[in-house]
Amino acid sequence: MVIMGDNTLGTRFKISSFGESHGKVIGVLIDGTPAGLNFDLDFIQHELDKRKPGQSHLTTARKESDKVEVLSGIFNHKTTGAPICLIIKNQSYDSTKYEKFKELLRPSHVDYVSIKKYGGFADYRGSGRFSGRITAGFVMAGAIAKLILTKFNIFIFAYTESIGKITDPTEYSEDNFEQLAKVREKSLVKSLNAKFSTEMVNEIKSIKNLKDSIGGSIVCVVKNVPPGIGGPIFNSLESKISRAIFSIPAIKGIEFGAGFKAVNMRGSEHNDPWIIKNGEVATLKNDAGGIIGGISTGMPIILRIAIKPTASIGMPQKTVNIKTMKETEIEIEGDHDPCIVPRAVVVVESMLAIVLLDQLLIEGKIPSVLEN
Repeated sequence: MVIMGDNTLGTRFKISSFGESHGKVIGVLIDGTPAGLNFDLDFIQHELDKRKPGQSHLTTARKESDKVEVLSGIFNHKTTGAPICLIIKNQSYDSTKYEKFKELLRPSHVDYVSIKKYGGFADYRGSGRFSGRITAGFVMAGAIAKLILTKFNIFIFAYTESIGKITDPTEYSEDNFEQLAKVREKSLVKSLNAKFSTEMVNEIKSIKNLKDSIGGSIVCVVKNVPPGIGGPIFNSLESKISRAIFSIPAIKGIEFGAGFKAVNMRGSEHNDPWIIKNGEVATLKNDAGGIIGGISTGMPIILRIAIKPTASIGMPQKTVNIKTMKETEIEIEGDHDPCIVPRAVVVVESMLAIVLLDQLLIEGKIPSVLEN
């Protein structure tokens, strides 16, 4: 017997994801939210709107309102401490185009591995449980986590650093998140530079016209995480963040601070000298990315995430008919993003918020009852 488990993340702030791309609903069950939090439904909806499909000509044509509904855990506009269940209803999808994929294996999709794992019983419509659509639940839970973290002056900000070979090399100051967020939301690709944003948009248009897809990278910065959060070995903050980030479909890499650039650096270059700043211990620079030995240093946590090109493309590709066991060709139809990077920005922020809130609750840095 094979069970599709592993749908829960966290220890104290625990989320359980449910739903499929072409099922009735996508949702999340959140256990461990402190009681007394003002429940800001408008903020949750605003976060969801950042990742929903059909936002522009650069995204999938699938039209979903993604309107959040609350099923439990909220009373008189406040969290009760009980499990919170949030859902959005799936409304716009065509499952008929996926019938052929019961036999034709889509390149770089889960069709083959899902058949081998679940014996052909998994929902294959729109990739079912493996679809990027499940990240709507991550965003709903992440929105609640953000509402709590902001009460403790912890802020998370992500943006698109690159689309294909077009890269914004600018190092932005974490002291100006509010202004940077306004700039980001004016960009179709969630970039912070108007010039690079235009180039990225044009690149995605060009790739879309070729019926192809393209990947990119996202930078995420978290400021004001206190020093001493996390732990060594299997309790490493980097390990927990990485597990959550790799739960997002299409993620292929992650690095902290200098990351892979460190392989070409000497210790004298990579080491972050300790200094006193405003009466507090800090570092002169931050190539460690705010984490040493799996434990936060108090400096901004900085990570970069690599996102692969969307697997669904309209170009002819070689494949196998799993029923006849013969090689053939396939052209994938349906509504697909030529580049998933811009819609993933808020998902990355959400997963960071979930992990950090969970760890802060574990370590007793956030009370079980919040006084607004």
